[in-house]
Amino acid sequence: MSDLAAYFLLFLAGSVAGTINVLAGGGSFLTLPLLIFLGLPPTVANGTNRIAILVQNVGAVWSFNRHGVMDWRWIRTAALPALAGAGLGTWAAIRIGDASFQRVLATLMIVFAVVMLLDPLRSRIRRGGVSEGATLADSPPETPSRLSGIAFSASFFGVGVYGGFVQAGVGFFILALAMLAGFDLVRGNALKVLVVLVFTPLALVLFAVAGKVDWGMGIALAGGNLLGGLIGTHLTVLKGHAWVKRVVVVMIVVFALKLWIAP
Repeated sequence: MSDLAAYFLLFLAGSVAGTINVLAGGGSFLTLPLLIFLGLPPTVANGTNRIAILVQNVGAVWSFNRHGVMDWRWIRTAALPALAGAGLGTWAAIRIGDASFQRVLATLMIVFAVVMLLDPLRSRIRRGGVSEGATLADSPPETPSRLSGIAFSASFFGVGVYGGFVQAGVGFFILALAMLAGFDLVRGNALKVLVVLVFTPLALVLFAVAGKVDWGMGIALAGGNLLGGLIGTHLTVLKGHAWVKRVVVVMIVVFALKLWIAP
């Protein structure tokens, strides 16, 4: 495959992944395997993917803020603990070997496929009385309830460790914590992109210093992720959910099996 074709494929994949990431999470389960299949070592793919994540969340934070749903007060209690955890997680990701990281990624992808099949997001929406066709803007705003400050911050430190290590699927953990804090879908997704935006630059710098970033592929992927991130702030939460779920699950299982059996 020529470089031009590879960059175009990355842009398309980034557009899909960016949309998925902003609406819920897990888009990196598509882009990481693609980067690996295009020839990058797994740990370099992990670092390269952070360029796209950074650009995507810059656009998403700007868009959520423009819609008036970004609450900057949560930087101190959520984003900063995640930043501290991301440093530890990124250090571990850089130290781990390519083969080991590939096995870890394959295992996480299988777990993610099972979660997609169980579809907890749809169940949560139904329990909350929000229809599957409701848009983000239709979600009624709620005042976040106060959790224990220490427990809340410690949870986001753990989120940062995971996000620094692999990034893929971190959005689901953030949405779960946002749910417990009383956020609706609009503010939960806004909190998610804010937290990821805060810790991603540190992860990217650490990967770059270690020589584990392919800037050409990363920039091509980032262009798509930026577009997808902007689209994701406007799409309905569950539009086409059942169809997307089936496609994503099949792709994840295929990619995971290929990663697992690859030498």
